Amino acid sequence: MKKRLFAYILFVQGLMLLSIAASAQIIDDTTKTIYGPTTVLRLYEQDVLEGRYEATPIDTSLNNLHNERFWFNDTIFYQHLGNVGTAATPLLFQVPKKIGVRLGKTIFDRYAYDPQRINYYDTRSPYTHLYYVQGGQGEQVFEALHTRNINPRWNFGVAYQILSADQQIGPGSQSRSKGFLDNQAVKAFTHYRSENERYDLFFNYTFMKVEQVESGGIDTTAGGQEVLEKYEEAPVYLTQAMNEESRNNLHLTHIFRLAKENLKVYHTFDYYRQRNEYTDDAIPQGLVEPSPLLEDMPVEGTSYLYPQFRYSTSKTNDVTEYSELENTFGLTGNNKLSSYTAYLKLRNAGITYTAIDSIRNAAELPDSVLNSGDVFQRIGQDSKYNQVLIGGNVRVFYKELAELTGQAVYQLAGDYRIKGMARLGGAYGSLERVLFSPTLMQQYILSNHYKWNEDFGNIVIDRFEAGLHQKIGKRQYLKLDAYYNNIKRWVYFNQDAEPAQANTNQRFWGGSLEHRIFFGPLHFDNVVSYNNTDEASTIRMPDWLVESKLYLQGPLFKNALYMQIGVQGTYATGYEAYGYMPVTQQFYLQNGFMVQDYPVLDLFLNADIKTVNLFLKLSHANLGLGEPVYFLTPLYPAMRRSFVFGLKWRFFD
Repeated sequence: MKKRLFAYILFVQGLMLLSIAASAQIIDDTTKTIYGPTTVLRLYEQDVLEGRYEATPIDTSLNNLHNERFWFNDTIFYQHLGNVGTAATPLLFQVPKKIGVRLGKTIFDRYAYDPQRINYYDTRSPYTHLYYVQGGQGEQVFEALHTRNINPRWNFGVAYQILSADQQIGPGSQSRSKGFLDNQAVKAFTHYRSENERYDLFFNYTFMKVEQVESGGIDTTAGGQEVLEKYEEAPVYLTQAMNEESRNNLHLTHIFRLAKENLKVYHTFDYYRQRNEYTDDAIPQGLVEPSPLLEDMPVEGTSYLYPQFRYSTSKTNDVTEYSELENTFGLTGNNKLSSYTAYLKLRNAGITYTAIDSIRNAAELPDSVLNSGDVFQRIGQDSKYNQVLIGGNVRVFYKELAELTGQAVYQLAGDYRIKGMARLGGAYGSLERVLFSPTLMQQYILSNHYKWNEDFGNIVIDRFEAGLHQKIGKRQYLKLDAYYNNIKRWVYFNQDAEPAQANTNQRFWGGSLEHRIFFGPLHFDNVVSYNNTDEASTIRMPDWLVESKLYLQGPLFKNALYMQIGVQGTYATGYEAYGYMPVTQQFYLQNGFMVQDYPVLDLFLNADIKTVNLFLKLSHANLGLGEPVYFLTPLYPAMRRSFVFGLKWRFFD
């Protein structure tokens, strides 16, 4: 890891030196460079599609620099396994954005670059940033980005990201650093605009590879509550299991203006591939139910992880490979009062399932997965999907005062999504209906430990939202949202970690409040969420979720240093959180393990020194003042007290 990190820093520095040699530095009359945040502009593909070619300066503020939620590519609240980069699922319910065929393995989505939301640049000078976070318990985040304009109309950039962490539970995890997570990601991106401003091209390539060692969590059968309280050296279920995921995506959009902004045609090409592999090369024999006839499959298991052994009692190697090719052809346009989009989408997808089998005849395994003690064969199954979707959006608005929008997409003979929204000033209301098919993972699996082949009905979500987003005077900002959901035929993973379809409607409602206020240098920021799931037995969320931040902010030393210093508290009420099943990479319904209500306090100092933003944080400062251990996910404790350091260093030439 350190060698890769050092090599990439050298690579970035080399790019910077080449950029300096390739372009003359602009100097004003006082010989001070005039490059800075205002000469590095950001733009997004969707803005250009909608006629808003408005590049904005990069964000150099200190807000949430210390906050772990903002270290990754998705900043919503997540339930995870207690450490940086681990398998995660949204803590609050999210309506699916995509209809039609979907793989359904999303535990690492939070950390991946999203091809649809890539930040493109327009720079007057080469721009580089280095972002680094180091925690005392082995947590590490790193990103290096370099971008520059090749000419005034053409920009290119590349970024590299590393996430890593040390294991926090299991024998020996405290006596030495025991790495259990390695996540590496790359993105390369370019934007070109023709000289006559009639043509735009956006292209990006993204890649991510994750290796996560799976422990199965703390083995509660080895000592009950005492084991939970002394979790640092507690036994765990698995010793050699690992999940690996790799994904890559090619994304291309080009836009041609036929009648200025009134009529544009565009085409988007996406190729996506995701491969997931679960391996356990040394299954602990204590997880196998003793049987005189082990050659008769399946064999029962003794733990929640391996309920049965279908093909082998000594080794598991389950693989899914999903690929998707999508072409979108569309028309779009806008004027001072309205905008519209209409499109046709062609999607071709395929999935291959494979597993190893020690007792049946099948194709020969590659040498890389042969075991000298057993003769394993690989078995598999392929499926193909061809889908056509049509859709469109319309928006009518008057300046920033009022707005009406409508969105609809329909998969022929299948799913659909429709949404309407009305806004007047800061107040809005929306209605949405989504009918969508279960994921591929919910319909079929080929695994050493699980078997299902389901034909579930399509799921329907009806959602109503209303809210007010309003600035109040010069000191306050208020964001108030309320929602109601009614879900028919909800598909979920039940207490056996297998898919099931609810036979009653799942109804739940709630709201959230975001409020910011300041008095001179004193700032008080709050996010509060309430969720009532009394009529939704298969949906799990905490009733209350609160994140509050109190801090002093202002300049020091004649404006040479700008600083924030304060405390942040996060609190969620106790609830029966989803369990995590590493074999299938799914979070599932569980009863009996209550994740307790528990406040986590962080002390932080954020500072801005010219082109460097940095922070110092004492995370989980209140450890030991209440419960002996706090769990984010059943059997997976949250991070202990840790001193964390981070910085973001920007170079503008």
